Amino acid sequence: MMKNQLLGIVVVGVTGVAAACSGSAEHTSHLSDNHSQTASATQATLATPVAAAPVRVGQPAPSFTAVDSKGKRHQLSNFKGKTVILEWTNHECPYVRKHYESGNMQKLQKQATGKGVVWLSVVSSAPGQQGHVNGQKANELTKNRGASPTAILLDADGKIGRLYSARTTPHMFVVAPNSTLAYMGAIDSISSFNKADVAKATNYVSVALDSVLKGEKVDTPATQPYGCTVKYGS
Repeated sequence: MMKNQLLGIVVVGVTGVAAACSGSAEHTSHLSDNHSQTASATQATLATPVAAAPVRVGQPAPSFTAVDSKGKRHQLSNFKGKTVILEWTNHECPYVRKHYESGNMQKLQKQATGKGVVWLSVVSSAPGQQGHVNGQKANELTKNRGASPTAILLDADGKIGRLYSARTTPHMFVVAPNSTLAYMGAIDSISSFNKADVAKATNYVSVALDSVLKGEKVDTPATQPYGCTVKYGS
């Protein structure tokens, strides 16, 4: 009887997270060469309706124009000469909440922007889908969570997300000052929604950022992202 009760608790817990993510999560693994990076991008096309060519580390980061939560227009090309971090986010996703409720994402944002890095949070959830926000809601979330991105880009039509083959929330990209992609993948090495795991994990974004700012090669330039799938529209 005790075993049945424990099994029931586990099933309920897993079901709850699956429902919160709409049944989607990815797991982290290292991608160390161009073949693996291309394979990852191919997998992304299966996970989401991505029409753009696969993005690759070492290649120019796809250019885009977007309007942020305050109505300001941004072009990636305007940030040439600066390091840029792209963070795909969904405030309702438990994997995203893990990093915001622990303060991990805010800490990384402050450290990065304090060094002159441009941090762009991107919301690609379509209207009516989990995580979709308008500008006012996005600004409220930023204030209430103590977050400090440079801007929050509203990508309701999913054009930027598909351009980057963004698969999960979170999904992270680091663009070097020469406008090439220096890192793509997971925020860290433990693919869970448990806040206690943050301190034990290797933060891939932090490590990659340190290397880029020093002008050094990123040792782990690509990893498999984990989290809830990006809620693109049809």
